[in-house]
Amino acid sequence: MKPEPIVAMVALVAVGMWLVLQPTLTRGKSDLSIHIGAEQLRAVQTATATITIPEDGGLVEGPLRATYEFVEPPELAELGPVTSDELDEIIATRIAAWKERHPFERTLLGFFNITSWKNFAWVAVGLAGQCAFFGRMFIQWVVSEKSRQSQVPELFWWFSFLGGVCLFAYFVWRVDVVGVLGQSTGVVIYARNLRLIHKQKRRDARHAARETTQNG
Repeated sequence: MKPEPIVAMVALVAVGMWLVLQPTLTRGKSDLSIHIGAEQLRAVQTATATITIPEDGGLVEGPLRATYEFVEPPELAELGPVTSDELDEIIATRIAAWKERHPFERTLLGFFNITSWKNFAWVAVGLAGQCAFFGRMFIQWVVSEKSRQSQVPELFWWFSFLGGVCLFAYFVWRVDVVGVLGQSTGVVIYARNLRLIHKQKRRDARHAARETTQNG
């Protein structure tokens, strides 16, 4: 076995793990996690000391005042530190905005576990990958039934490769370590099989050309 497929597999696994760990490490810093419908807010609690300067000089440290910094979503992370009162106001505003959405919209967003319709594009990528995986087995089954023996056509590997790429991207977005590990190894195997098939086709074409030249 050539080392290139193994190297490619290890490299893709490493890339996938790196992509998954980046948001995971950021999320791990949150001390506060709040679910509002399909939306999730994460914040880090901090403490700020109150400093006063008396008339006779010197500094006097007062009681600690809790503040929060949002980790996600990004639009809240840009606000910087917020007080407890500001945090309560933000949460109340988010709850009100969620309740204003149509019940059908809230149901669909919750069903797909997404926070906005923009994220539905990633769900579509995942669904496309699953459809490709089903399609590969359906094609293999039909071809085998026609020939009355088990066969694996080239189209099976193409559907496998396309489905694997889609699911790899989807699992990276979902921050799913198990899914990324499964698809990163599979994608290389599918690609390698396609390469072997095309190399065999080139060899067969050269062999056929030589036979044509000799017989001509």
